[in-house]
Amino acid sequence: MGAIKTKATKLSIGDFLKSIEPEKKRTDSIALKKVFDSAVQEKPALWNNNMIGYGSFHYKSERSTQEGDWPLTGFSPRAQNMTVYIMPGAKKYPELLKNLGKFKISGGSCIYINNLDDVDLNVLKKLIAASVKDMKKKYG
Repeated sequence: MGAIKTKATKLSIGDFLKSIEPEKKRTDSIALKKVFDSAVQEKPALWNNNMIGYGSFHYKSERSTQEGDWPLTGFSPRAQNMTVYIMPGAKKYPELLKNLGKFKISGGSCIYINNLDDVDLNVLKKLIAASVKDMKKKYG
């Protein structure tokens, strides 16, 4: 394994958001971007044409030779759901998760939200902010 292929681009986030279909996913994505914008101070970038990432950190895998840059946090409007990336690991925040609402979680950093109306946006904002704070402690 070499360097990670996911990279920040110079492409327009606005154009990306306008292109999302169906309309409900587009309006949820725009609303979710506003939550992220209010939760973190880092500027967003479009990563690999499908993820809006905020800030970045450089990592090197302890298990392989893979290393690269990755956003501190972000989200991707996928076909099945909205994927929110909580990089320290979503399960690190059980108190916030119990009040978040309806979602699914991966074993790692992904929170899957089918409908933005199903979650408490204030809790999500706190979760995003806490994860970024923890990432900055770890990676500077």
